[in-house]
Amino acid sequence: MAEITKPSQEFVEVKEIKNGVVFLKRGGMRRVLMVGGINFDLKSESEQTLILNSFQNFLNTLDFTVQFFIHSRKTNIGGYLERMEERKQNEPNELLKIQIEEYIKFINSFVAENAIISKNFFVVVPYESIVIVNQARGLLGIFNKSKPSLKEKTDEETRLRENLEQLNHRVDQIVNGLGQIGLRAAPLNDEELTELFYNLYNPQLTEKKGLEIVKGQKP
Repeated sequence: MAEITKPSQEFVEVKEIKNGVVFLKRGGMRRVLMVGGINFDLKSESEQTLILNSFQNFLNTLDFTVQFFIHSRKTNIGGYLERMEERKQNEPNELLKIQIEEYIKFINSFVAENAIISKNFFVVVPYESIVIVNQARGLLGIFNKSKPSLKEKTDEETRLRENLEQLNHRVDQIVNGLGQIGLRAAPLNDEELTELFYNLYNPQLTEKKGLEIVKGQKP
C-alpha cells in the first residue's frame, strides 16, 4: 500500500501574512524584525562589557519571551561575475581588460574553495491572543452552525485591534531597547516575510547554508 504524503502546507504553522503580521493557525500572532549587526570583536574590552551589560538589562525589562535567530545562506555571485565580464568586454584599455580578467579568475578560484555566506539577524516578537468563550450560548453553541451575529463580529474585530496594539507596543519596546545598545531593528513587511519563510522552507532552492536558532528569554 502506497504511503500517503501530507501536503507541505499542513506542516506550516502560518495561517496568513497581512500588514506585516504573521497570523498562526493556533491563533497567535508574530512580527519579525531584522536587526543590523555590530562588529563585536573590534570593540575594546570595556565597550564589549558595556554592550553585554546593556543587552542583559534590555532583556530584564521584557515581560514576554522573544526569539532570536540567525539565517545564514550561501551567496550567489553569478550576477556580479556576469557584470564584471560585460565590463571587461566593453573596456577599451587592454591593460585594464587583462586586470579585470585576472580579477574574475581570482574570484572564481576563491569561491570554489571558500563559500561566501551572508548572515541576517532577526527577532521574533510574539503575542498570544486570548479567546473568550460566550457562556450564554451554552454547550449547544458548539454545534450551532449559524453565522456569527453583528455583535460577535464587532467584538472579534475589537479584540483583534486590541491584540494588534499590544503586539505593536512590544515591537516598539524591542526597537527602542535594541536602539539604546546601538542595534537598528526594523519590522519586515509582507513581501519580506513571504521571502523569509520561502527561504526557510526551501533551503535547497535558495542555497541556504544553515539556520541557527537561539531562543532568548529573561535571565
